[in-house]
Amino acid sequence: MFLFIASAIHAEDGSQLWLRYGTNAKSATVIANTASPTIAIATDELRQHFRGATVSLLKDRALQPEAFAVNTADGKVTITAGDDFGLLYGTYELLRQQETGGVHNLQTAPKYPLRVLNHWDNLDLSVERGYAGKSIWRWEEIDGQNGTMSEWMQQRVRQYCRANASIGINGSVLNNVNASPNILTTDYLMKVKVLADAFRPYGIRVYLSINFASPMVLGATTTADPLDSSVAKWWCAKADEIYQLIPDFGGFLVKANSEGQPGPGDYHRTHADGANMLAAALKSHKGIVMWRSFVYGANHKGEDRVMQAVSEFKPMDGKFADNVILQSKNGPLDFQPREPYAPIFDNIKKTPQMAELQITQEYLGQSLHLVYLAPMWKEFFSFVSPDLLKGIAGVANIGDTDGWCGHPFSQANWYAFGRLAWNPDLTSEAIANEWLQQTFTGEKAFIEAMGEVMMSSREACVDYMMPLGLHHIFKFDHHYGPEPDGFKAEYPIEWCPVYYHKADKDGVGFERTTKGTGATKQYRQPYSKIYDSLETCPEEYLLWFHHVAWDYKMKNGKTLWQNLQVHYDRGVSEVARYCDVWQQMRPYVDAARWQHVADLLDTQLDNAREWRNVCLNYFGSFAGK
Repeated sequence: MFLFIASAIHAEDGSQLWLRYGTNAKSATVIANTASPTIAIATDELRQHFRGATVSLLKDRALQPEAFAVNTADGKVTITAGDDFGLLYGTYELLRQQETGGVHNLQTAPKYPLRVLNHWDNLDLSVERGYAGKSIWRWEEIDGQNGTMSEWMQQRVRQYCRANASIGINGSVLNNVNASPNILTTDYLMKVKVLADAFRPYGIRVYLSINFASPMVLGATTTADPLDSSVAKWWCAKADEIYQLIPDFGGFLVKANSEGQPGPGDYHRTHADGANMLAAALKSHKGIVMWRSFVYGANHKGEDRVMQAVSEFKPMDGKFADNVILQSKNGPLDFQPREPYAPIFDNIKKTPQMAELQITQEYLGQSLHLVYLAPMWKEFFSFVSPDLLKGIAGVANIGDTDGWCGHPFSQANWYAFGRLAWNPDLTSEAIANEWLQQTFTGEKAFIEAMGEVMMSSREACVDYMMPLGLHHIFKFDHHYGPEPDGFKAEYPIEWCPVYYHKADKDGVGFERTTKGTGATKQYRQPYSKIYDSLETCPEEYLLWFHHVAWDYKMKNGKTLWQNLQVHYDRGVSEVARYCDVWQQMRPYVDAARWQHVADLLDTQLDNAREWRNVCLNYFGSFAGK
């Protein structure tokens, strides 16, 4: 068995992602009742990679846009869709079925109209919270005047588009939410047009993050006040310029009055004032404004940070233009390994919302730890009905390394984001199995073993980093290692780890009940009541909502301190087990990727031990242990 498998394995660098179809020796026959650049892509994919005989591509406007059906009979396959993009999605679904168990009938439509990657890429090619090299948007290799790209960019962009279309992602915000105003200069917009032209046949719209003070910074106005007519006029003219270049431009993503970014609050205006001014500039072009609710700081001095988004935006609910969408993180703090869902989803009733998930593992070991995020996102959907949302945004984990995402298994999070954005009812297990089969091998022993590793990996990360509701005890700035004693007088207190765990001789945890900050009151029933009681609060959120005595007896009869030890030890033991499992996977994986993952798992185990030792030593000093 070993010799047979090993002989069939060839060296890989991960650059093909989950699109490792190979080349079909006998080209499939493809019949289409429509023609377009999109259909040409679908036809090419099928002819190169489908191992069946005949595929018919039929457009049927009775189906909604992007929806498709796959039907098979007598050895022939028919893909029917409401538009060309649906036929392309159906093509990739057919190829996915071929690689994961066999072609079968299916009819599906996307849950959300907006399924968007948010790139935090800067114009200098750095990537904020990026762990896989530099930006894939090499602006100096894009010739906006002639509409061309370098060969490297052409290949990279094509593979990027193929990967996104294969999982149904239909939007890309190219640049960081901490945006440079220069992205809106004509020179850069002409480069953006080159990318938009390449994206278009794959059904991917381009969006841009914008700096709210752009007209002032670029010297066109003396203010960025959204109620100033010169400012509104500049944005209208800029929108006209963008749509002249890119007729299907999606719109703007905005981070305003947060972490030093400019915004309407600088002029004593509301978020609604700022968003609506931009929305008016985009409205005639059918563009949208995605306005982030991640705000905290001076306007909420002394208020619990996790409460500030609701405090800020609830009074404005219903005051936003109809082409404004409020974009909120899945949790109320900042993409922690585990957070309760953000209560803003309970409090905004009249303004469309979309959820922001973080694919890049800023707080979950970055590109060095194997942590599969689909279970975390499914946890969020168990509290926030997908029916409440208009779209899903994912902070991308993509860079210019050969393997795209740094860790070979981090590719699974990009894949899982797209699959869940299309259908949030899919299970984490099914998505993991699909990805493993397409990315590595269909061997049952490999799929079962590594599927279990992936499914348990997020909980293991929580255990060795921040169990029982502990949160935000990372080292300053880079958010990688543990620093529970972190405090800097020059920092705002809500940036300091000691603010979040509040350990003392009496216990540990942040009192957010009605006896404390009252954050529990922002949740709908029954969660408000459940979280407010020490007896009913789920133990995974215990120290998020309660300051708990070290000797408090938990459900298993052990004290809080004893349970902290159990969780930290269990997290380390799990990673040690992953190392052992991966050793057994050597026959199924090419040598290069196997060694890469083996080395990273060793690093993860060392890191898990560090987290355990640092945290238990620190908290033990308060617990008297």
